[in-house]
Amino acid sequence: MADATQPLLIKRYASRRLYNTETSDYVTLEDIAGFIRAGREVQIIDLKSGDDLTRQYLLQIVAEHESRGQSVLPINVLTDLVRSYTTQATSVVPEFLAASFEMLRDGQSKMLENMTKANPLAAMPGMEAMRKQQEAFMKAMTGGLGGLGSTGPGRGRDEDDSAEEAPAGDDLDAIRKQLAELQDKLSKLDK
Repeated sequence: MADATQPLLIKRYASRRLYNTETSDYVTLEDIAGFIRAGREVQIIDLKSGDDLTRQYLLQIVAEHESRGQSVLPINVLTDLVRSYTTQATSVVPEFLAASFEMLRDGQSKMLENMTKANPLAAMPGMEAMRKQQEAFMKAMTGGLGGLGSTGPGRGRDEDDSAEEAPAGDDLDAIRKQLAELQDKLSKLDK
């Protein structure tokens, strides 16, 4: 049995075939996307050089999904990402994106937690079905990205802190405000 806390090691051979070291078989990009959606971390290494190719393959997975019409990233966000490679904002963008996705994960998990945790409505008929619909909606909204909404070991959250934090709607407003501020800064850098 594989240790799910360790990244799944995928080796790329000279033939560009990808080899799953846990199951001893070849995998496709769609298989790797499935592992990630299931919450598994993945590391892709070139067998010959030892180079870490994970970023390259993750970008390829995103590009393939976007090209199939499964768009998650709006054109203006993609445009700003391209601009960020040619401006001084390059150092800010990765941290901003990481913080934004972390806030999205936290907001999603709080919303799902609030739907089930000590809620007198949870005992009402049909509430479980509604909760499952909400989970499916959130998964679709986040593009099925692995780990979003997952809580558990290693998340760094206390069980008791959720009651003191702002509701998910405030988190979304904060993300929008931060994104608008970043876009404003990026547009000023272009001038």
